Amino acid sequence: MKKLYIKLIELFEQHLQIGHVVGGKYVILQLLGKGSYGFAYQVKDLDGNIRVLKQLRKYKMLDGTGKRSFLLEANILNDLADPAFPKLFDQFTDKGKLFIVMEYLSGKTYEELIFHEKRIFTETEAFRELAYILQLIKKIHNKGYIHRDLRIPNILKNGNDICIIDFGLARSVSEVSKETFNNEEKRLFREISYKSDLYALGHFMLFLLYSSYEPDSKQSKTWEEELPITDESKRILRKMLQLDVPYNHVNELINDLAN
Repeated sequence: MKKLYIKLIELFEQHLQIGHVVGGKYVILQLLGKGSYGFAYQVKDLDGNIRVLKQLRKYKMLDGTGKRSFLLEANILNDLADPAFPKLFDQFTDKGKLFIVMEYLSGKTYEELIFHEKRIFTETEAFRELAYILQLIKKIHNKGYIHRDLRIPNILKNGNDICIIDFGLARSVSEVSKETFNNEEKRLFREISYKSDLYALGHFMLFLLYSSYEPDSKQSKTWEEELPITDESKRILRKMLQLDVPYNHVNELINDLAN
């Protein structure tokens, strides 16, 4: 009965409307996204600053682990305190709802760069982007955290700078996971292990590399057959994607790229 009640709350819960004022000082400008844990909004504070406001969904408030996960994001951002990651500004409860406020980092996703701006990444350029991103991942891992959500929308590029956002699924590497996964790919993305971030970046790399791919036949092929990249690049990607013995730490991958 409790599961049905929670499911009904999840289905019918509505996000806050544009113009709504939260906490007496944050005006909703637009809905940025909706996930299983919460809603993300672009807001403006009383001083005219643009921020990101995250709201924990009501059905997650009923679950102690949901609340802990939501507040963990705030703790992680505080701990990282780096320009490449959003800065935490506030956390509060308003009308029984839990909120955190963080920096709004501007930039474009690689999907926007490729599909809207027609950007093409060569093998060299793609691995150069990876090398930069890995330095950011190293900062996260060195603090003992795993991002666990390094999808295309969560890696932004602004000129020569890259930033990583949305630590909503991040966990401490010491945490013992009680999650169950309905398929192997989701487990590889969400496992509480440094390997899961590198696995996600393996898929990110395939996305970049396919930006310069032009099919020469309709025959179905694997990425290794389709992408005209070096054997060394394939070896690195196979390890990131855990098709071969995987990298256990970001430094192993950084050292491979440097050689």
